[in-house]
Amino acid sequence: MFKRIMLFVLTNVLVITTISIIFSVFGISGYIREEGGIDFTALLIFSAIIGFTGALISLAMSRWMAKKAMNVQVLDPDGPLGPTERRIVDTVHRLSRAAGLTHMPEVGIYHSPEVNAFATGPSKKRSLVALSAGLLERMDDDAVEGVIAHEVAHIANGDMVTMALLQGVINTFVIFLSRIAAYIVSNLVRNDSIRHLVHFACIIVFQIVFSILGSLVVMAFSRYREYHADAGAAAYAGKDKMIHALQSLKATLNQVDNRQPSLNTMKISNTPKAMQLFSSHPALDDRIARLNQS
Repeated sequence: MFKRIMLFVLTNVLVITTISIIFSVFGISGYIREEGGIDFTALLIFSAIIGFTGALISLAMSRWMAKKAMNVQVLDPDGPLGPTERRIVDTVHRLSRAAGLTHMPEVGIYHSPEVNAFATGPSKKRSLVALSAGLLERMDDDAVEGVIAHEVAHIANGDMVTMALLQGVINTFVIFLSRIAAYIVSNLVRNDSIRHLVHFACIIVFQIVFSILGSLVVMAFSRYREYHADAGAAAYAGKDKMIHALQSLKATLNQVDNRQPSLNTMKISNTPKAMQLFSSHPALDDRIARLNQS
């Protein structure tokens, strides 16, 4: 769930920062005129190239990164599987066919006590649905099916591609504004010998700061898409199972919080009001209410 977004956003920030450092070290820019000042058209083109390159690289790496970061064990649908694993694979494939997918997603389990699941991948043909061992242990079959349907809906809706395009636009503005700000600050330095170093440092600092601010837009879009994934899951698995999944998730998270406060950081809902803007998911109560009204 939230891991799909966080892995993508973090990978994206690392990629565009790395590209920016390489371009700065080798002096590849072309947006600063020889007589001084910024060529804003050149800077915008430069920013769009880096911004969309970073987002598309992050998208291309998303499935591989998720497997490595979460140590996902991919299940072979044609190989020997235990009853739980076989049920999960069959459920993912059945719901994927209901969603109109012609290529079945990879299915995996990662060994973690957290109650979580996510879908990722660069396209509908190269997608992954992964569930935590904690989710399988704590939820009943109907709730698990609701969660899987939700993740399949993300794939069917093309949310990762849409997210990448949005991130490309955000990256473009982040790079554009960070270089304007860095140019302004560096021009305040009178010592020519350190002005270039100050400019380089400011680019990195402003880029990170603006990326954090830009993530507010990404997270807002993610919250909006969650409602659509819930609606899709209700269509594929049934509204009752999706509502049951959300209610089970809410009850399970409350149990985990009460017994293990150190796991609060994994919560995907009911976040403190001060942090709601940085949440990738709406509150569970809001999602349940939206489904009940549909």
